[in-house]
Amino acid sequence: MLPLLGLLVERPSHAYGLASHLRERYGHLTATRSTVTSLLKSLERAGLVASQQPERVGNRPPRTVYELTEAGRADFRRKVEAGLDEGQAASADFVMAVAYAGILPADHAASLLEARADRLDGELAALRDRPDGVAEAHMLEAAYWRTIVTAEAAWVRTLASRIRSHDIDWPGTPAGPGEG
Repeated sequence: MLPLLGLLVERPSHAYGLASHLRERYGHLTATRSTVTSLLKSLERAGLVASQQPERVGNRPPRTVYELTEAGRADFRRKVEAGLDEGQAASADFVMAVAYAGILPADHAASLLEARADRLDGELAALRDRPDGVAEAHMLEAAYWRTIVTAEAAWVRTLASRIRSHDIDWPGTPAGPGEG
């Protein structure tokens, strides 16, 4: 649901367009028009999206365009915050949240990312070394996980630093000196 809401943050769209954009941007997701339509109707019943009057373009059938409501935008922000804050290391929840972190104010996003990096450091400290008498071949996943968590913590810290230094053109942030 997060990718669908994220696309609606970018611009209102109809189910066919959303399904196409989901496939283009997230090839690993299977998004048919009928699935997207069902989800949009469910989101509309929940008050998270609103539909506009169906429009006909050329010889195409009329298409209903959907847009996020204020409640939908607030729900989307909460989901992004939760994914950045609570998403497990190397999880799809975190990847989807970071994909749409731009919905948050820059300082808030950077703070959430810094807290995440600190939490990941704590997870690393808690990872045990290989127990005595256990062959390395039976504990390869521990070294793998340590590498993954270390890399994510470093990447997250770098991202937070880039956001704070305005190295990333962040939505809603005024251009710095000499930019724009």
